[in-house]
Amino acid sequence: MASSNGDITPATPAARVSFLGRLRAYFFTGLAITAPIAITIWATLWFIDIFDAWLKPYIPPYYNPDTYLPFKVPGFGLIFALIAITLVGALAANLVGRTLIGLWDKALHRTPVVRSIYKGSKQIFETLFLQKGTSFQKACLVEWPRHGIWTLAFISREIDGAMIGLEKGRQMYAAYVSTTPNPTGGYLFFCDVGDVLVLDTTVEDALKLVISMGLVFPDGPLAPETEMKLASKPPRKKASRRKAT
Repeated sequence: MASSNGDITPATPAARVSFLGRLRAYFFTGLAITAPIAITIWATLWFIDIFDAWLKPYIPPYYNPDTYLPFKVPGFGLIFALIAITLVGALAANLVGRTLIGLWDKALHRTPVVRSIYKGSKQIFETLFLQKGTSFQKACLVEWPRHGIWTLAFISREIDGAMIGLEKGRQMYAAYVSTTPNPTGGYLFFCDVGDVLVLDTTVEDALKLVISMGLVFPDGPLAPETEMKLASKPPRKKASRRKAT
């Protein structure tokens, strides 16, 4: 390349990626693709093996294909469990079944230690799979663990302060802050309604944000009017902490 004074300036060679650099990039790309597939297959087989180990010994030999086939059939215990669970659900839909389940329920509720485990697990599964339970109402932001630090939380329900020993008529939220990336661990706390900033997003999208450690944000952005409303919201005043009467 000729300069203004007539000298020839050699062209700068384009940056080249070494062979080892390309191999490393290929390796990490392949790892990002194959690792989720391998983990999914491993978790599925592990789940199937658990049911096979638990239930196959109780399956009559006539119905167990492992007794007359030269190889083991994976997943047959899981199929048997699904059939049994469905039959129990069908039994609970009639009067006789509800009566039997009610007697079993009363017996477990009167058994020390066992009743605590049974009651807690029953409430969890009713919340997850039945209309009897309640799920998180909304996702929100709270200043936790200190002022100026915003943490994603989930509103479980709205409560009155008298329900937790505070003054009556005090509007509060029961909120849950989950840990990342495992949302099953976390902290339950109670706060005033005015100390919570409710988010315009679904609980499912907020859970994705927690599980992904902040890498996966909700697909849809906030509506413009919602952004303006949040931006123009005046600073909140700290709720007065009156002594419980």
